[in-house]
Amino acid sequence: MDTILKSNTKTVTIGDDKPFVIIGEKINPTGIKKLGQALVDQNFDYVKFLAQRQVAWGADVLDVNVGHPQIDEAAIMPKVVEAILSVVDVPLCIDSNEPKILEAGLKVTPGKPLVNSVNGEDKQLATVLPIVKDRGAAVIGMAIGNEGIPPTAEGRLAAAGKIIERAAKMGIPAEDIIIDPLVMTVGHNSQAALVTLKSIELIKKEYGVNMSLGASNVSFGLPDRHSVNSAFLALAIQAGVTTSITDPIKLGNSIKAIDLLLGRDANSMRYLKYFRATEKLREEESKK
Repeated sequence: MDTILKSNTKTVTIGDDKPFVIIGEKINPTGIKKLGQALVDQNFDYVKFLAQRQVAWGADVLDVNVGHPQIDEAAIMPKVVEAILSVVDVPLCIDSNEPKILEAGLKVTPGKPLVNSVNGEDKQLATVLPIVKDRGAAVIGMAIGNEGIPPTAEGRLAAAGKIIERAAKMGIPAEDIIIDPLVMTVGHNSQAALVTLKSIELIKKEYGVNMSLGASNVSFGLPDRHSVNSAFLALAIQAGVTTSITDPIKLGNSIKAIDLLLGRDANSMRYLKYFRATEKLREEESKK
């Protein structure tokens, strides 16, 4: 099952037999004070820099989140989208929990974008899915139910099923639903990653949909987070995850290596091309 995303000129296909799709996470002011201040000042040069750098390092899609307490997010979102599109042309993932902010971003986003996100709560389904349907977008569905994040894989399967079935009733096909089975930190619960991996297997078997993860959540609070994130991502991709909102600069090499090892890179061509390109980028960035 393939999920198709489009910009003005570029098509990105997410699927089991396709290269893993990287959704760049950096256009999000959470934890990035410089970006937050740039949004407050409506100085979008830093937004453009983040967009260009992530695409250069291998991001296939860019997540766009403007969540900041000091701005009118619905007013700023279109300006940020337009700034990004002035320097790169990749599909965008409009990221907000607020319907009016999603609508504001989607109005100025060309092609077929991705929405991040909806969950299995009745209120969310009723407000977000109509926006997705009207826009003809794809959507990330978080495996969360009315009672919050299910502690078991079976509970997350049920939450995913509710999203897929409710979307189908509205005319949104399963290929336009990307399920996020959720991952919690293993620093708090040593079984957290196992629950996620089991969820991936159950959802893939039952529904065959594409899946995404915020892989870095697994290592929160631990030292050497990069090693934990890389190891978990390899396990998750093997289990059936096909895309992730992540940092292409930190994890691009690992992702290209995983694709290579899973037989998705004939003659190692994409791995070698990526290695040469990023080696050059490292040299250029070290001189600045």
